[in-house]
Amino acid sequence: MTTFDKREEGFERKFALDEEMRFKAVARRNKLLGLWAAEKLGLSGAAAEAYAKAVIEADLQAAGEEDIFAKIRGDFDAKKVTQSDHQIRRTMDELLQKAVAQMKAGT
Repeated sequence: MTTFDKREEGFERKFALDEEMRFKAVARRNKLLGLWAAEKLGLSGAAAEAYAKAVIEADLQAAGEEDIFAKIRGDFDAKKVTQSDHQIRRTMDELLQKAVAQMKAGT
């Protein structure tokens, strides 16, 4: 194996690990987002956990974040929860940063 091959293999391993971490961080963010939205919707306990699970499952509908945004936006509109699109997206970003921080801290 040449030095170039070893280097390429190292980059591939790093890429795979980075993608796995991103996937886990997004999944964690989605749960946090679901719990945040559940609170806004007046849900608590098992109902809040079920809603968070539904948000996680909504993210599996299509690539990207639009599917979970659309779910939360639709649920907020149906229950007349006042949150702007900007507030929802900002919370999504903030919770992703929180999820990454939690993973780095090992919590």
